[in-house]
Amino acid sequence: MSLLNAIGIRRPGRLAAEAAAVAIAVLVAFPLYWMVLSALKPAAEIQSTDPRPWTLAPSLDAFRRVFEQQDFGRYFLNSLIVAGTVVIASALIAFLAATAVTRFRFRFRTTLLVMFLVAQMVPVEALTIPLFFLMRDAGQLNTLGSLILPHLAFSLPFAIWMLRGFVKAVPEALEEQAAIDGASRTRFLWQILFPLVFPGLAATSVFSFISTWNDFLFAKSFLISDTSQSTLPMALLVFFKPDENDWGGIMAASTVMTVPVLVFFVLVQRRLVSGLGGAVKD
Repeated sequence: MSLLNAIGIRRPGRLAAEAAAVAIAVLVAFPLYWMVLSALKPAAEIQSTDPRPWTLAPSLDAFRRVFEQQDFGRYFLNSLIVAGTVVIASALIAFLAATAVTRFRFRFRTTLLVMFLVAQMVPVEALTIPLFFLMRDAGQLNTLGSLILPHLAFSLPFAIWMLRGFVKAVPEALEEQAAIDGASRTRFLWQILFPLVFPGLAATSVFSFISTWNDFLFAKSFLISDTSQSTLPMALLVFFKPDENDWGGIMAASTVMTVPVLVFFVLVQRRLVSGLGGAVKD
């Protein structure tokens, strides 16, 4: 009887939690729904003073204007190059760095870890001007390197801290056993340790990809004159006009920008869940 009472007590709480989760999901998803809806609405409905959360005359004209935009394909490719390079480079460097700070004892090790935390506390906006002069002196302005290097630097501290928990969770006895079986440290690193911490790499890669793919600040600051190096967020500026903004084009371009993020998330979602679970456990 007490068990039934306990179940009866927990059931209303569980229902309330599920209802709250659904309400939060709807609240989060509504802006995405409105973005896609606005991309499909005719111009007259977008400019109407009586907005409605539906349309009876969907149109693909806004998407046509986006894909007919000059050099849109180049902008898309530039974004893929920048985001892909940052994701791959940050994953490899963070994996090696997390292994080093976890497995080895060296001087200033704790200081180095604290510096990783401090680097995450500094606002990106506060470093934009110093980074501009740094890129100018290095001759990287108007190149994709001016976007890759800063994003790589900002994504590494978080990735290293997160991967430390996964590397630490692998017992050192496993490495000793591999050495007894004749495996070198390099072979253990890439054939045994790397697959074990791959869920953590997937989790950090999602954050690196999203922050790099949606970047506008660095692209606007470092790509001054060479428009051929622009990325997708810069392409949105074409639809902001002095007389009247093309909101249909803006929403259509934003929808196109969202698709690669969703695809990347779907590809790594299973690894992402286990990766975040491992991070919380640590």
